[in-house]
Amino acid sequence: MSRLNLTEAAPEPYQALLRAQRAIHDSALDSTIGELVKIRVSQLNGCLFCIDMHTTQARRDGESEQRLHHLAAWHESPLYSERERAALAYAEAVTRCENVDDQRWAELRTHFPDEKEVGQLVLQVALINALNRLAVPLHKEPDLVPPVA
Repeated sequence: MSRLNLTEAAPEPYQALLRAQRAIHDSALDSTIGELVKIRVSQLNGCLFCIDMHTTQARRDGESEQRLHHLAAWHESPLYSERERAALAYAEAVTRCENVDDQRWAELRTHFPDEKEVGQLVLQVALINALNRLAVPLHKEPDLVPPVA
């Protein structure tokens, strides 16, 4: 059970975060890349609630089980495009509070030349980190399906 229901405790600011997420979802950012980034960042932050939510959404959008399973070790997997790799590398660096140096930024911009799309990616990475940092300490839990015996 969650420690705090933000919808009740802080409805206006929490809804503003959710509206920002909807705006990014409806933006120029490729939805597959958006979901992969949300899942990977949530893995790094240990956010079970968000991992569950975004893997479920990715499956609905047609993502393969194999790519979802490989995401934790995407560096070693041949299943991701160079564009996806650039987005994941950027997302990992930001999540780990590493310097996004000029070389990493140039690599990202090579695969995301559109200013609007890269802007949406930057915001998505920041926002999923913020949402993880709410869900983890508040012990937000996904709806779990009991295992089949």
